[in-house]
Amino acid sequence: MKKAFSLMELMVVIIILGLLAAFVLPNLTGKSEEAKDKIVCVQMKSISQALKLYKLDNSTYPTTEEGLNILIEKKYFEDGKLPKDSWSNPFIYVQSDDSFDLISMGSDKKENTEDDIYYSKCSE
Repeated sequence: MKKAFSLMELMVVIIILGLLAAFVLPNLTGKSEEAKDKIVCVQMKSISQALKLYKLDNSTYPTTEEGLNILIEKKYFEDGKLPKDSWSNPFIYVQSDDSFDLISMGSDKKENTEDDIYYSKCSE
């Protein structure tokens, strides 16, 4: 005689798996976005190091108009490419007085929205 699972046993297993998925998946999704945000901060720190080297060589940061492309022209990146954020957006560079900020537009790819990531706030 063959032994098999009854329909009731299978239903209980399916319900348990569904409940587990309902609790686990949202936590995993949130961690993925959090990890992307942290990667963006690491990339911004890399760009900021190149900007600081540029300032050492030129006594000032590049202007906003010159932007980050001047770092490529002056060969501050070995591979000749600027990093992009976790969503493949270019970073926005803003120079003011004797400082600068880098901005990632975040997952919505729109500037000035609540998911924007600022270098000045990365280390907070």
